[in-house]
Amino acid sequence: MSGHEWAKRQMEKADVAYEALDNGLLSCADPVYLQKRCDQLGTGAVRDFFWRWYGRLPSPFTTSDLNAGYVYDLAFRQFEVSDTVISDRPQAGRAWFEGVIRDHLDIGRPDQVTLLFQRRINRRTPGSFRTRVITKGVEPILTCYYKSSRLKQYFKEGRGLRTELVICDTHDFGIGRSIRAKNWNALRAVGESANRRLCDAEAQDAMPAPDVVTFQNVTRPSKAQDGLYTSGLRFGDPRVVAVLAALVGFCNLIEGFTNRQLVVRARELLGAPYGTRQATYDLRRLKRKGLIRRLRKKHRYELTAVGRGVAVLFTKTYGRVLAPGLALLDPALPDEIAARSPLAVTWRTLNRVLEDFADKSLVAA
Repeated sequence: MSGHEWAKRQMEKADVAYEALDNGLLSCADPVYLQKRCDQLGTGAVRDFFWRWYGRLPSPFTTSDLNAGYVYDLAFRQFEVSDTVISDRPQAGRAWFEGVIRDHLDIGRPDQVTLLFQRRINRRTPGSFRTRVITKGVEPILTCYYKSSRLKQYFKEGRGLRTELVICDTHDFGIGRSIRAKNWNALRAVGESANRRLCDAEAQDAMPAPDVVTFQNVTRPSKAQDGLYTSGLRFGDPRVVAVLAALVGFCNLIEGFTNRQLVVRARELLGAPYGTRQATYDLRRLKRKGLIRRLRKKHRYELTAVGRGVAVLFTKTYGRVLAPGLALLDPALPDEIAARSPLAVTWRTLNRVLEDFADKSLVAA
């Protein structure tokens, strides 16, 4: 039974105009009434649908079987909870979604799946946890897997961003299979939570870049509100970039991070020794700069809104602009590789022109 098709039939019965979006709704003349009707969809509608077709389809139960008390018991085979956001500028919305995919290909790691699905994962947890990006035609689909369930996200018909949790086994979330109001509400809560967590995490990294004043305050020495001196976080410094890249991951969004977690992640990204004392120093700097705050009554920290914006800016700019650009400008780069890059060719041409100009000027002098 499709909830979207059920909603369309309700709109037709009430004579409310709407515009369809495949198995969804693009617009509606009375959104308040539509939402009210959608909230009424539950186990009662499913049972009515089943028994309405029961009388029309063949059944192994005879009349005597039914009189003896034998009857069907309905159970969840698959339960889907979706959320569709319609963009007033479809091209901009699609470009944003493709940018999200490029930024967040690591959603399928176990620690991040834990946060999206709000379920504990350890070494004994069965199943695989991964992220896949599939392109059908020109429309990419982002899918996160947890046990037998999956969280999908795609741009539907080039108009709306669809986020959809598909639960194939209710036991993955400790919920019964029988179609009961209690199980229905619990599954819906799980779906809405997972969809919201994914969208919130993506929106955090799509925030505008910090202004110039904030950037200068972060990169230059300054004084905190308590008057204590704080050294700057220099852009391009490998240690600063590694620390901020470690903090920008999904695993820090909900429950924060510890000194030890920062040490492990930063050491891997830095590719060099990085200890607890260095992490303590960096955490102190980040806190005085207003980029992180300590969680109440816990030895954990979380990024502030400004901190996440700074971390995203540093990580993206360094990884996509500075590091690749400097690699192309390296004089030791082989000629056959440099010839493939317009930037490297232009840079080397400029160097030759400058050297020729300097040589001629010196000869003339």
